[in-house]
Amino acid sequence: MPESHYPEIRALNLFEGMDETHFQSLMRGAYVQNFPPQIELIGEGEPSDFLHVVLSGSVDLFSSWNGRETSLATVRPISTFILAATIRNAPYLMSARTLEKSRIVLIPSQDVRAIFDVDSNFARAIVAELAQCYRAVIKSQKDLKLRTSLERLANYLLRQQKRAGGGAAFELDFEKRRLASVLGMTPENLSRAFKGLQPYGLIVDGIRVSIGNQAELEKFAKPNPLIDDFTL
Repeated sequence: MPESHYPEIRALNLFEGMDETHFQSLMRGAYVQNFPPQIELIGEGEPSDFLHVVLSGSVDLFSSWNGRETSLATVRPISTFILAATIRNAPYLMSARTLEKSRIVLIPSQDVRAIFDVDSNFARAIVAELAQCYRAVIKSQKDLKLRTSLERLANYLLRQQKRAGGGAAFELDFEKRRLASVLGMTPENLSRAFKGLQPYGLIVDGIRVSIGNQAELEKFAKPNPLIDDFTL
């Protein structure tokens, strides 16, 4: 892998505190690949041969069962996936595919586990990242099980608004069919949910959303940091 990529990988919380010799050893076995959109990178149930680092583009983590499919998360630069399978040397619980042209670093899982055993700072960083991922899963479960579909959509839109800078008008970060999957809805239910939020000042034109009455939408959604703030 070109050394020009080292600084951006080193800046990740996972790698920033590790010994330089160990980092160099880890990078010697890694390589970078460019992938076009809609390429499956890993398959659910396959052995976890590599830890992936997304340098550019975006990746959809999804799962399929009995003819049904659901999107579970979107990975954007610069971040890793799927760390838990790598550390446990266990099969992937999710599949992954590129959503757009993406540049991805592949680090052999056996190298990650070897450095984990000898570098305490790296090991602590891995534990911290896995703990954060666990908390994110709990929040997603609370969102799914404690809220109606209308409440889930309203809170998603408030989170997306914040990510987009907080303005009244912003764009969805992916197309509506995938949004429905992420929120645990059918596309038809999502369409009805958008209409159901119109009384709270919501205006939707394609992927562009405008919130006409911020206070009323927030009053309805009741955002909760213990569900909606993924930095906690």
